[in-house]
Amino acid sequence: KHAVNLDNKIAEVRVKPFTLEMGFKFQLHVTISGKKINVSEVPELSIPDEWMRDKLELNFYRSEQGGGEVETVNYDKQSRTAVITFLKPG
Repeated sequence: KHAVNLDNKIAEVRVKPFTLEMGFKFQLHVTISGKKINVSEVPELSIPDEWMRDKLELNFYRSEQGGGEVETVNYDKQSRTAVITFLKPG
């Protein structure tokens, strides 16, 4: 049990354990250019669009797999596509 002061009111809170969902593993189809990658067939997952953008950015940021620093991720859930733009061509 903990007591937290919120706007001059005391709220008693309890810590409860919770289970994190397993990670997702999926395959992407990509078309590569100098600075952008077009990704198609992004799987439909029941996660917020922002999380999907973060997952795509982290996946393509990995330099050991030929990625690099990501400038933008434009993700379209409806068409299941994304465009990853890198800071530097390569």
